[in-house]
Amino acid sequence: MQFDKTVTARGHDFQLTGWVKSGFEGVAGAFAENFATEEEIGASTAIFIDGEQVADLWGGYRDADFSKPWEKDTIVCMMSVAKGISGITFNGLISEGLVDPSEKVATYWPEFAQNGKEDITVSMVLDHTCALPVVTDPLYKGAIFDCDLIVSALEKQAPLWEPGTIAAYHIHTQGNLLGEIARRVTGKRFKDVIQERVIQPLGGDYKIGDLTDEEIETRVATLVPTLAGTLLERKDTEPDTLLAKGFVQHPDEPIGVTLNSKDWRTAEIASANGHGTARTIAKVYGTVVRGGSLDGVTLMSPETVEGMITERHHQYERMQQRHYHQGRGILLNTEEAVWMGPNPRSFGHHGFGGSIGFGDPDANIGFAYSCNKMHARGDNGPRARRIIEALYAGL
Repeated sequence: MQFDKTVTARGHDFQLTGWVKSGFEGVAGAFAENFATEEEIGASTAIFIDGEQVADLWGGYRDADFSKPWEKDTIVCMMSVAKGISGITFNGLISEGLVDPSEKVATYWPEFAQNGKEDITVSMVLDHTCALPVVTDPLYKGAIFDCDLIVSALEKQAPLWEPGTIAAYHIHTQGNLLGEIARRVTGKRFKDVIQERVIQPLGGDYKIGDLTDEEIETRVATLVPTLAGTLLERKDTEPDTLLAKGFVQHPDEPIGVTLNSKDWRTAEIASANGHGTARTIAKVYGTVVRGGSLDGVTLMSPETVEGMITERHHQYERMQQRHYHQGRGILLNTEEAVWMGPNPRSFGHHGFGGSIGFGDPDANIGFAYSCNKMHARGDNGPRARRIIEALYAGL
């Protein structure tokens, strides 16, 4: 069913476009309701079921001035949704036998074995227990954009506590650590491994950095952060916390400037700065839930999928001070942080501000939602949830 609707709200007309398969009209209705009742500016959502796409919706505006329409090919930074894509890519390396998650990181990266990190395993990096959630060397403001410098600092750094004992969400550093292991076993930068092994084979549109000037000018949506009630507020008001220390290498400027800067859009920050479309993320998860293969493309073996979605721990992690059901490089369904539908085996990753990608292996669903108006909540919020509820109601 073709979907074209204009929603008038908050003094603006939001043109919504796309299509849904018959039976999923409620998904289109939920997508429109977000614009009518929430603070949506621009967004997109996409769904795959049993390898078939059943929804592709987009609309609103890609800028904070409500002047540039969100088009079919608009891309947006989905923040930590990148962790899920990076985790899936890394599990593909495990599937291929290039990495053993039970092996020590230093086996692949000998220089890592400094200052008490000799026994840290790859698995600890994947499940946020390797005790390197922040870079303790303050470096310089803006060092977050220099992946190699961050890797070098982590290489020398001592763990903050005994590795493997305590979970702390590695907001930025997980991507640096996994990326260097991937580089050691493939000879390629992690952003290129992600492209070559996951995104390009599926015909996707998603990049870690590497955006061209033309893409930035014509396709990228502006992120509109909200500070109140979020980790961005806490990092400024609680400077001595682990959370605040996770942002020390950011530029000394408002976060809205940083997240929309050319530096952010072109750097390699594999935990945070992936830009792309919801349909790409949904297709990645729609592939993984089918045993790792779709349309002749194999991302990993069925056995690796099961290993990836097996719970590693359910700790009250120290960075954001909340519980997560943690898999191997991805999150598992966690009501209080990231709700991924009614099935407990659902897995994926949300992004700060409201974007999300997940897979449900029991219903064979790949789902994604992306937005540019970031919400003022600690959890994944009502906008994605409304669409997810409509999806399951239509099954």
